[in-house]
Amino acid sequence: MLQGINKIGRSWLGKAIVAVLFGFLIVSFAIWGIGDIFRGSVRTTVATVGKTDISAEAFRTAYQNELQRLMRQTRQSITPERARSLGLDTQILSRLVTEAALDQRAQELGLSVSDQLIARTIAQDPNFRGPNGQFDRAAFDEILRSNSLSEAAFVREQRGVVTRLQLADAIAGALPVPLAMREAIHRYGAERRSAAYVLLSPAAAGDIPSPTEEQLKTFFEEHKAAFRAPEYRAVNALVVSPETLARPEQISDADARQRYEQVKASRYGTPERRTIQQIAFPSAEEAETAFKRVKDGTDFEAIAAEPNVDPNSLELGTFSRNELIDPAVANAAFSLAEGAVSGPVQGRFGPVLVRVTKIEPESVKPFEQVEADVKREVALERARNALNDIHDAIEDLRAGARPLADIAKEKELPLVSVPAVDRTGRDKAGNPVQTLPERDALLAAAFNSDIGVDNEPLRTRAGGYVWYDVTGIDPARDKSFEEVRDAVAAQWRNEEVSRRLTEKARALVERIDKGETVEAIAAELGVPAQTATDLARNATQTLSADIVARIFSTPVGKAASALSGEDSRPVFKVTAATLPPLVTSTREASSVEERLRVALSEDLLAQYIAQVEKDVGVTINQQNLRRAVGGDI
Repeated sequence: MLQGINKIGRSWLGKAIVAVLFGFLIVSFAIWGIGDIFRGSVRTTVATVGKTDISAEAFRTAYQNELQRLMRQTRQSITPERARSLGLDTQILSRLVTEAALDQRAQELGLSVSDQLIARTIAQDPNFRGPNGQFDRAAFDEILRSNSLSEAAFVREQRGVVTRLQLADAIAGALPVPLAMREAIHRYGAERRSAAYVLLSPAAAGDIPSPTEEQLKTFFEEHKAAFRAPEYRAVNALVVSPETLARPEQISDADARQRYEQVKASRYGTPERRTIQQIAFPSAEEAETAFKRVKDGTDFEAIAAEPNVDPNSLELGTFSRNELIDPAVANAAFSLAEGAVSGPVQGRFGPVLVRVTKIEPESVKPFEQVEADVKREVALERARNALNDIHDAIEDLRAGARPLADIAKEKELPLVSVPAVDRTGRDKAGNPVQTLPERDALLAAAFNSDIGVDNEPLRTRAGGYVWYDVTGIDPARDKSFEEVRDAVAAQWRNEEVSRRLTEKARALVERIDKGETVEAIAAELGVPAQTATDLARNATQTLSADIVARIFSTPVGKAASALSGEDSRPVFKVTAATLPPLVTSTREASSVEERLRVALSEDLLAQYIAQVEKDVGVTINQQNLRRAVGGDI
């Protein structure tokens, strides 16, 4: 058959047929996606911004870089699920979309930056400076290498950054701040008010007769949701951390003493310190001549006072050996007796003579005084080393469907057992449950789980783990009237008192606005009239924040009332308001103006970016996005 095909293929007709057949085959490959064989790989895009595609690889690189930065900053391991709950994927994608949109707008506007500006920007970056404060090529190469960047790629990235910054500066840079805005901010912070007031206590509500059973049942039906029992869950939690694993009592005295000897100087002692003088000389020859004069009896201070010696170099200070930045000076100073002068020392900044004027000997706490701390330190270190082994052992037991209570007993680890807790962390009596480890994270996880589910452990802030089991669920339910009768009666009375005080306060406000004084009303009620002066917004004062806010929203000379907790209600009259003039030349005014300018610039730039993204068009591929962050297969 192959020979027949070969024979046919030699003729012009056969060649044409073969070409057509292969043409159909290639087209079919393209239709069914097998054309990727010729391209080498499947091309994925997480977002398209105008004419620019954001590849999954570019997104994944930016995402992983930010994830690593967060883990270094928080010193915690962050799972993909935790990162998504923080919105990290959305933040990174939003940044990449914004950069792509601004890059396109800059191209449309014909914006570009010169090579000289890019070179100057990189050279002035403090991250690339060496010990002398200048650009260090070796440091530059090392940073690029550690971030897996080529020089060309970094320069290209910096060109985009500088271009976007110039575009942003053109849009929102150096915005003027309206005077009206500055005056409003000044009024909010500088205005002071005074008020006269009288406080209506619950006694002012008068005698309230006991409610009938029918009234209570009606009130209960109208407010049934307020007396509803929330969902409760029973939770077992096993905490494994260096603190829970550490056994200081098992550390032998020999091991503790060995650690003590290793760290006693730095941890439990004060190092030897010396007060040092030095004289710097222009040359080694002059230093040698001066040293000979000192040996012949010339006073050290007399040499320091001579014209060719800098007098400011004499008093060096009091230091431990490690605090001296010049090793040569340190070695010389700490080899001298008190009052002795060294020979010429070739220091880091030139030849010097060194004298020690005072020696403070080192002091170390005895082992017996710090024994408990040392044993705890050793125990914690061993616990950290054993943490991963314990983690793996518990995971193996969990894989065999062992409950946490059994694992805790077998491994002699503390088990936290909570018989009932609601979403807010309170028990059925309404008291906060104090024993919950990693309270917020554990509550959220437990109420998203179920009985019998093998849950992933949570990471603790200290680097440990929390395994948890949901062992019981009490669904939320409506309580019966009989269960909550006392609470209903108390709530009914509170609302009745509040209603009566509100009505009375309204009537008193009307009387004050018609001309009666606060003092006269206070005398009528048999309570003292009070005054509050120099009241400020958002400041700590005798009146509550709600009352102060109400005073500032009431015109001068007018009366009003406000809630004050659950038991009382003040009725007040605003008696005065003062506002110092706005002085724009002060440092505080300039600071406020600058903060307002930044806020206006950020708001304007955000609006501009939103419009640019709308103009160029943005499309998100959610499936590829989930794959890029490991959320889909």
